[in-house]
Amino acid sequence: MADIGVIGGSGFYSFLTDAETIELDTPFGAPSEPPVVGDLNGRQVAFIPRHGADHRFPPHRVNYRANLWALRELGVSQVLGPCAVGSLKPELTPGTFVVPDQYVDRTWGRGHTVYDVHPVVHTAAADPYCPVGRDTVIASGNVVPNGTMVVINGPRFSTRAESQWHAAQGWSVVGMTGAPEAAIARELALCYTSIAVVTDHDAGVETGGGVTQAEVFEAFKHSIERLQDLLKDVISQLPKPDADCSCHHALDGTAAAR
Repeated sequence: MADIGVIGGSGFYSFLTDAETIELDTPFGAPSEPPVVGDLNGRQVAFIPRHGADHRFPPHRVNYRANLWALRELGVSQVLGPCAVGSLKPELTPGTFVVPDQYVDRTWGRGHTVYDVHPVVHTAAADPYCPVGRDTVIASGNVVPNGTMVVINGPRFSTRAESQWHAAQGWSVVGMTGAPEAAIARELALCYTSIAVVTDHDAGVETGGGVTQAEVFEAFKHSIERLQDLLKDVISQLPKPDADCSCHHALDGTAAAR
């Protein structure tokens, strides 16, 4: 029913015209909300609010496996995953959009794979994001074209020592939802592109009281219109469903392909 999926905040419900809610279940339970499928500039798009419509799921309780499985069930091949992040570099100021090319996973206790019983499947993750999706986003807007996102478990923000450690590694931004979302998309042979929206400078980047939830929510709200415009442009430019991509071959040669 759709070839493009968006996993993001509930503010994207207004994105779609002629939207229809699709009730479905997955081997991993229900997604955060039933996907909504509708038209956007002639493309069929499926949307799931990552944290639920009422933001009831903290980052470590999001059912990443169910969300991505549901999108694949609807025919989605390209997934866009906008998310709020803190900056680890002074030059990445609030309101900046970063298109990561790498991530570091520091989460635990989450469902990290759809192949946790049988068969055993090892997917390549050296380049974890879709090259076609990244190129499309980079060509469509005023974005920082690369960077490493470190993903922490949350829901608390980093201590100053943790933030300083992350920055000392040369990493660019810190978030709470980028993993295992990207890894699961790869296991399902889906194209996945992250768009990281900087909402604040993380605790170790500058002095002061540190990050607060109210600050993050307010900053993301101020960026939502620009992010929607960017996504509309990107969605109209993404390849058609029959276009090939290396992401679609992620399971080639594995037990899942037999």
